[in-house]
Amino acid sequence: MAHGTHEAVPDARNDDVLIYINGEFFARPDAKVSVFDSGFLVGDGIWEGLRLHGGRFPFLDRHLDRLFAGAAMIGLDLGMTRHGIVEALRQTVERNGMHDDVHVRLMVTRGDKKTPSQHPSNVISGPNMVIIAEHKLADPAVKQRGVSLFTATIRRPPPDTLDQRLNCHSKLHEVIALIQATTAGADEALMLDPTGAVATCNATNFFVVRKGEVWTSTGHYNLKGITRGVVLEVVRAAGIPAREQAFSLTDVYSADEAFVTGTFGGLTPVREVDGRQIGNVAGMGPMTVRLQALYEDAVAADPGTVG
Repeated sequence: MAHGTHEAVPDARNDDVLIYINGEFFARPDAKVSVFDSGFLVGDGIWEGLRLHGGRFPFLDRHLDRLFAGAAMIGLDLGMTRHGIVEALRQTVERNGMHDDVHVRLMVTRGDKKTPSQHPSNVISGPNMVIIAEHKLADPAVKQRGVSLFTATIRRPPPDTLDQRLNCHSKLHEVIALIQATTAGADEALMLDPTGAVATCNATNFFVVRKGEVWTSTGHYNLKGITRGVVLEVVRAAGIPAREQAFSLTDVYSADEAFVTGTFGGLTPVREVDGRQIGNVAGMGPMTVRLQALYEDAVAADPGTVG
């Protein structure tokens, strides 16, 4: 059975969480949007995943920067200021009595349409905003064991097809890649770019460690991950060589260590790719352990407020 980076410890409290929809709160069974919602019809929407840590949302400004950049890209008026969105997030976690080990999914679609179609002119409502906050502690066994990856045949598209730096609802290519990986017995998918270079994973960003250097992709074919960016910053601040460059599976198979990054799991070690063991250490290698500590320090130091 696959155990990916989003595996969480079961928590019965999630059965009773209240979900924010356009300024109102609903019990989980009653939280619904219309079948004419733009996100449901054509995947027309953007989203953010945030963590609540010690009553704060670490790197909140960066998440909001990405949200508003995505809205500008698709020509969507969010109908709310940055501070308004922060207030909605605050209300959601307060109504649910949440303080720590919480994952929050903020989603905004273009709104309800009068008929099933692509054209934005058919929208008859304002944007639909949904906030789902859940008690989610990353399964520590996943970090101890590490994850296995399988290289999918599905490529990440170029920016002139669907810019992968846009955190949008259109994720079907990633879902197909993940299905290929899990069918092959792996936990998650590693995805290549149109040139055959390593791009990213289906839901996380991918790194390798080679001879004391930390490598990741160019960033042109993957989500502009917040955790990815923070890791690169702490790596460079620590004087560790970091490269954002094109590299191939040949470089991956012979790497000393590999890990993936994401808001939910932080840094998660990769134990094997395409059946090949990465490095000689079970679980986190020494560089990944060091970077995990540096990342946790950065999370603790971030005020989690809007500037």
